[in-house]
Amino acid sequence: MEAGSRVEAGSRTVVIGLGNEFRRDDGVGWTVAGLLKRRAEEFPLPPGVVVAQCDGDPGRLIELWGDAGLAVVVDACFPPAAEPGRTHRWEEAAGGPPSATGPARHSTHGLGFAEAVDLGRALGRIPRRLIVYAVEGADLSPGPGLTPAVAGVVPELLRRIRADLERHGVFAGGARGVHAGRPAGTRRTEVTARWPFA
Repeated sequence: MEAGSRVEAGSRTVVIGLGNEFRRDDGVGWTVAGLLKRRAEEFPLPPGVVVAQCDGDPGRLIELWGDAGLAVVVDACFPPAAEPGRTHRWEEAAGGPPSATGPARHSTHGLGFAEAVDLGRALGRIPRRLIVYAVEGADLSPGPGLTPAVAGVVPELLRRIRADLERHGVFAGGARGVHAGRPAGTRRTEVTARWPFA
């Protein structure tokens, strides 16, 4: 598939937050996924969409994304001279270059993430399209809570993920399709269609 193409009808989409919620900025992926999960309790996910949190273990990542048409991964990265909150986006089809050259190379889970992509390719368990957001962090000290600069980019990350899902056709007949029997323009249909980024 070329960039911008639709995910095949009926295929799974998974949004994965990587990290450690008890290592300050390393928890940005968990924070994003946690917000999506909480909002999904009120506004159901489109069919076939899963939100998950993961510590970066290759086996667990492959299990989460193995049969997905689209996987969106959010993680923290800690490059030299980091600018906290600066966000990198990387996208590839399953046959693209090794992930070790992407933004994950400065992740605290970089080795595991790269291994998961390489092993997933070898096993034929890799998403057809993979999008990675890597957010530069400043603080890896023990304890919960993001620094203000990193916390400040979370709303924009949610909007960008929503745009990715729309661009790949995840919401085409998705959120509205859950309540397709309702009259167009009803409150329930409109609210569900806004999930979870309004």
